[in-house]
Order: sequence, then structure tokens, then C-alpha cells
Amino acid sequence: MPKMKTHRGMAKRAKKTGSGEYKRSHAFKSHILTKKTSKRKRKLRKGTLIHTTLIKTMRKMLPYA
Repeated sequence: MPKMKTHRGMAKRAKKTGSGEYKRSHAFKSHILTKKTSKRKRKLRKGTLIHTTLIKTMRKMLPYA
């Protein structure tokens, strides 16, 4: 059985936590920030966990993470 390839695009966007969950950063924070409220931009700064329904997909994309 050959080695599985890591999905390089996802490897740059998500990291595995110590408890086995995957964390990611929020989108919509790179440009056109003037129309977004301070509250919205502040919430976008923080990372979040990838939803549990996508864990199976994440394990396939990041087999060695």
C-alpha cells in the first residue's frame, strides 16, 4: 500500500490540536475592512474548531498531521 498524500492546501489552512481536533482561522478578514464593524473584525481574529461533521474528511486530507 503506497503512502497517502497530504492535501497541501488544507495543510496550510488547518492544524491538529493536542486533543485531536482541527483548528482553522476565519475567512473574510483580508480586505474591504472599512464596511465591517469592529465587533465583527474582532471575532474574525480568533481561530475556531472545524465542525465535527468534517472530521472524517480532514483525516483523509491530513493523514500525518
